Amino acid sequence: MKKLLLLLTLGLLNLHADDGYRLWLRYEPVTDSALRDIYRAALSTVHFQSPVAAVNPTIDAATHELLWGLRELLGIDMQLQGTDNAATALIHADGYRLRFDREHGVTISASTDLGLLYGSFALLRHVQLGLPLEGLDVVSAPKVERRLLNHWDDLNRHVERGYAGFSLWEWFYLPEIRTPRYRDYARACASIGLNGTVLTNVNADAQILTPDYLTKVAALAAEFRPYGVRVYLTARFSAPIEIGGLKTADPLDPAVAAWWQTKVAEIYRAIPDFGGFLVKANSEGQPGPQDYKRTHADGANMLADAVAQYNGIVMWRAFVYSPDNDDDRVKQAVSEFGPLDGKFRQNVIVQIKNGPLDFMPREPFSPLFGAMPRTRLAAELQITQEYLGQSSQLAYLAPLWKEVLDADTFAHGPGSTVAHVIDGTLRHQSPSVIAGVANVGTDRNWTGHLLAQANWYAFGRLAWDHTLTSEQIVDEWTHLTFGSDATTVATINKLLLGSRETVVNYSMPLGLTHIMAEGHHYGPGPWVDKLARADWTAVYYHKADESGIGFNRTAAGSNALAQYAPEWQQLWGNPETCPENLLLWFHHVPWDHKMKSGRTLWDELCHRYQQGVDEVRSMQRDWASLQGRIDDERFTAVAQRFARQELDARDWRDACLLYFAQFAKRPFPAGVEPAAHPLDTYQSIKLRNMPGHR
Repeated sequence: MKKLLLLLTLGLLNLHADDGYRLWLRYEPVTDSALRDIYRAALSTVHFQSPVAAVNPTIDAATHELLWGLRELLGIDMQLQGTDNAATALIHADGYRLRFDREHGVTISASTDLGLLYGSFALLRHVQLGLPLEGLDVVSAPKVERRLLNHWDDLNRHVERGYAGFSLWEWFYLPEIRTPRYRDYARACASIGLNGTVLTNVNADAQILTPDYLTKVAALAAEFRPYGVRVYLTARFSAPIEIGGLKTADPLDPAVAAWWQTKVAEIYRAIPDFGGFLVKANSEGQPGPQDYKRTHADGANMLADAVAQYNGIVMWRAFVYSPDNDDDRVKQAVSEFGPLDGKFRQNVIVQIKNGPLDFMPREPFSPLFGAMPRTRLAAELQITQEYLGQSSQLAYLAPLWKEVLDADTFAHGPGSTVAHVIDGTLRHQSPSVIAGVANVGTDRNWTGHLLAQANWYAFGRLAWDHTLTSEQIVDEWTHLTFGSDATTVATINKLLLGSRETVVNYSMPLGLTHIMAEGHHYGPGPWVDKLARADWTAVYYHKADESGIGFNRTAAGSNALAQYAPEWQQLWGNPETCPENLLLWFHHVPWDHKMKSGRTLWDELCHRYQQGVDEVRSMQRDWASLQGRIDDERFTAVAQRFARQELDARDWRDACLLYFAQFAKRPFPAGVEPAAHPLDTYQSIKLRNMPGHR
C-alpha cells in the first residue's frame, strides 16, 4: 500500500502546476532517454551560417533562445559556431535552411539575422516535437511579407472585442517603466513568424500621434525590435484638425498633406523602422475622405505618399457600409471599392475581412478578393472570438481561415485562391500583408481561454505558410503545449478540430448569420429588430416568416451572388446544389424544403441546434477523460469553460428554436430537447458590463 501511495505521489509530482503563461514555448525536458541521447550528441554544437557580419540584438536573441531552450530540453550547454557564407544570400529574405549531417551536425543558414532567429525557433520546435534529425534538410520562407497582429486597444487600456483582460500596453508608465511582458510578447510572435503589430484600435485616437505618445511607442518598438516585430499605428483621419490645429482634413488640401508629411517625419525620427498606418475611414462613424467628397483612394494615397520614402505602407480597411445605402450590406464593399481598382498607390494595401459581412461563424469569402486585380489586397482575420463565444467557448479557427484562404476567386482562372491573391504571387505584387485581430491581453495565460492560444499560434503559422493544414498546425500546438502523451494529444486535437463547427451548429447553422444579441454580441438575439440601422439587426439577415427563412441573394433577391465568379454563381445560385452550410445565406427557403438528410428544413434546423449541444457535452466528456494526464490548474480552467459553454449552447438552441417556431408553426421533432424556459425569458436577458464591450 505504501509503495502504491508513493507511486501515485510521484506521478502527481510530475504534473507541475502550469498557468499557461509559457504558451507553446515550454521547453519541457525530453523524457525519451534514447531520443535525448541522440539530440545531445547532435546538438552539442550548432552552426549559424549567414552573411550577416556583426553580432546584433537579433543575433543575441537567437543565441539566447537556443542556449536556454536546449539547456531546458536536453540539459546541455550548446556551443554556437558562426560562419560568414555569402551563398546563404540565395535564401529568401527572413527564410532559413535547417539541415543536419553527421560530419557537421546541425546548421541554421539564413541571409538575414531574422532568418537565423526564425530558424532557431524552428530547430527548437523540431526537438520539442521529438522529430528525427537524420535526413533533416528543410528550407522555409514566409509566403507573406508582412504578418501582423491588429490590436483593437484603446489608450485607456480597454480592448474592444478583447476577452483576455486589459491591453498589454501600459501607456501611463511608458517610456520609463517597461514590463518584461513586452519582450515575452515579441518573443512569442517571433516564434511563429509574426513580424509586425498594430498597437492601437482601428477606432483611432489622434492622441497616439502626439509627441508624448510617440515617445512611448518608441519604447515599445525598442522592446520588440530584437525579435523583428515592427510597430504600426492606426491613423485617425481627422488628426490634422484634432491635434494639428487645421480647419480641415481634406486629403487634397496641400496644408493637410504637408501636415501629414511633417508628422510622418517626426514618427520616423523616433521609430526608424516604423511600419506604417492602418486606417478605418468612413465606417461606423469614423472620419474619412468622403467627409470632403473625396474617395478612399484620395485619402489612402495622401497618407501613402507621406510614408513612401521610408518604406512605409498604408493598410486601408475595406470594412465599409454607408448609412445612405439601403442595398444588401454584404454587397457594399465591392460596390464602393471595385470602381477604385488601380487607383491606389503601390504602397497602399486594401485590407479585407475574410467574409463580406463581419467575422461571422461562417460566411462565404469576400467577393472583393476577386474584384480588384490591380490593387494590393490583404486578408483581415479575427483571432479574437467576437462572434464565436468570446473567451468562454472553444472555437479553433484554423478551419475557418483555411476555408477562406483556399477558396478560389477565379479572378485569373482556376487556382486564383484568396491565399494567392494576398501573398502577391497571383499578380507578382509586393508588399504582401495578412492581419489578425489579436486575442491577447493581461490575463496570465494571455488569451483568457487557455485553448484559445491555439488560434494565436495557428494564425502565425498560416501567415508564414498558408499551405499548412489545420490538422498539422493543431498537432504541433498540442504537442508543444501539453506534451507527447498520445492519448492527451489525440483527445485535444479532436476537441479543437471539431470545435468551430460545433459553435456554428448551436448558434448559426445552415448559413444563418448575425443573429446574436445586440452590442456585446454574446449569446442569441434572433428577435433583435429595432436599432439605429436595419443592417445592425438580426431580422435583417434571417428574414424568417411563415413561408420560410433565409436571405435571397440570387438575381431574384439582392443579387449579391452576381459579385462572385460564374462558377460560384452556378453552385450557390441553386438551392439544390448550394452547400447546406451556406443555404440560408443565399436563399430564402420554405420550412418544408427537403434537405440531404431527408428531413424538412425545419426539422434539420432543430437537429443542427441539438447536435451542437450534444457535441459540447461530448467535448466535456473528452476533456474530463484527461484528468490526471494534465496538471490540475490547466485542467480545471478548461473544464470550467466547458461547463459554461454547455449552458450557453442550450441557451442558443432554446432561444433560437422558440423564436423561429413562431414562424414555422411546427413542433420540435423527436430527439430535440424541450426548451428550459419560455421565449420571453430569453428575450428579457440583458447582459451588462461585458468584456470587450463599452
